[in-house]
Amino acid sequence: QLVKAIAKLNCKSAASLNEGSRSEGMLPGKQLKYFVKVAWAWTFWLLLPFIAVTTYQFAKSKFLYGPTKSILMVLRRLSALLVGTAIWYICTRFFIYIENLTGTCSTSGKLSEPRQLYATKQECHQDNGIWNGFDISGHCFLLSYCALMIMEEVAVLEGLSIDQNSNLRVVINILFLSLCFLTVIWVFMFLCTAVYFHDFIQKLLGVLIGLSAWYGTYRFWYLKPFSPGLPLPNIPLTSKKYSYSR
Repeated sequence: QLVKAIAKLNCKSAASLNEGSRSEGMLPGKQLKYFVKVAWAWTFWLLLPFIAVTTYQFAKSKFLYGPTKSILMVLRRLSALLVGTAIWYICTRFFIYIENLTGTCSTSGKLSEPRQLYATKQECHQDNGIWNGFDISGHCFLLSYCALMIMEEVAVLEGLSIDQNSNLRVVINILFLSLCFLTVIWVFMFLCTAVYFHDFIQKLLGVLIGLSAWYGTYRFWYLKPFSPGLPLPNIPLTSKKYSYSR
């Protein structure tokens, strides 16, 4: 109960900071909102070294590949980040398009003034207006997709064998703990968004699109030969053994 109370208090603080930034221009709320908006950048730059190091070690230790073939396997796996970037860009552009398509602008102009039509949310805000459109939750989409992608990629540790005292193990442990910490932040921010922001249908659609992006890649496309592949290729889920003890 204490943990729930603290989490609720922190969520309310985040919500109040965000509302305060809208009305009074407070910097912390803007920073918090910006941090979530660049969730893909944080995820990308932490997964990049993790995938590169673990895939290279996995290729050498499990498949007995040479340096050249191991690097090619690393490049193939890193293309999953390019796929994720494409998904992030296409989906966010789509959300903005839907909001502009369905929205109208409310301004505080005088009744005698002719009513101006606005095509986009940006034009509306430039005239200090309020845009009312169907805003699919980009935060729910992005945070759910990033958290699921991190969970998929760290699964490579189940098939990785590294000496206890090696420097490489220290590097992988640091990256792994950083990804775990980032995932906790994404889940926490997801809960705050779910409780305090957007309508239910907007949040639901955001989550469903995030889940669809994850399922369509890691549970369907990445099983095919011409794809970035899975973190643990050719190893059935039921036969995986946890060999990377931390």
